[in-house]
Amino acid sequence: MRHILATSIFSMILAGCSATPKQSVSTFYDYQLYSPQASAISVQKLPASIRSADVILIGEWHTHSGIHRFQTDLLKSLSQSNDAIALSMEQFSRDKQSVVDQYLAGKIGEQMLIKNGNAWPNYASDYRPLVEFAKAKDMDIIAANAPKPIVRCIGQQGLDYLNKLTRKERSQLAEDIDTSPSAYKDKFMASMHHGKPEQTEKQFAAQVTWDETMAESIVNYLEDNPGHKVVHVAGKFHVEQGLGTKASILKRNPDLKVVVITPSASISEDLGQDYRLLVLDPPVRYVQLENKMEAYRNLGKRNEELTCR
Repeated sequence: MRHILATSIFSMILAGCSATPKQSVSTFYDYQLYSPQASAISVQKLPASIRSADVILIGEWHTHSGIHRFQTDLLKSLSQSNDAIALSMEQFSRDKQSVVDQYLAGKIGEQMLIKNGNAWPNYASDYRPLVEFAKAKDMDIIAANAPKPIVRCIGQQGLDYLNKLTRKERSQLAEDIDTSPSAYKDKFMASMHHGKPEQTEKQFAAQVTWDETMAESIVNYLEDNPGHKVVHVAGKFHVEQGLGTKASILKRNPDLKVVVITPSASISEDLGQDYRLLVLDPPVRYVQLENKMEAYRNLGKRNEELTCR
């Protein structure tokens, strides 16, 4: 009997060690961080692999409450160390860096940050907590992205549009914008289900302009501020599986330790060496095909109305 009991207990221990961690999210405010090996991680007790990183890239589904809550919680946890930390954001572009700096210095109020900084429509609900925490902790904020009007024109005309920019405008983009074949390009092309191939090439040029510019902004900041680490928030596609922004960072400085945290509705999703942020999947945007196609048509009309010289 004693042998049977011992065997049962041992079996239970083994089962507990090998079992997949519980998926403990039930609302859009919930999240659970997992390692690449699917081990649950507490944000209050981050592993050395995250704490020692030079750059932490956090992917997001824009407007997802659980992800935005995690971003602020992670920044708060990291700030409890003695490390100097900067927040880098896709949501502000390089030409608005001075506006962001004025806000952090208390020279302008939030409404002027939103208006003059071209803040995203969901700024108050989703990014205010990050910015306010950074401001309270006297952290730098890097307006990392390329200006959207220029990127949209690249999407229309391709990289040839760069030749039309003034020197000042060109400085708002990464010096090197690489559109050569890559795993990231393959992934982007596979995600595009409409449009002519030559136009899709131009759209990829626009996409990679964002990644290259964000990467260069981060690398330049770290060169100018040795000893700092950077937490960067951006759309999921820009960072997942170490493609996009991470690859662009390492191309510029291979010695940097870059960690990626990617949101997922399942910890079994294959994301390579990314840390997984388990959250609820966003709601389905369109159920009826005609509604989806109407949205595409409206987007196409807005792009056509954009005036590019």
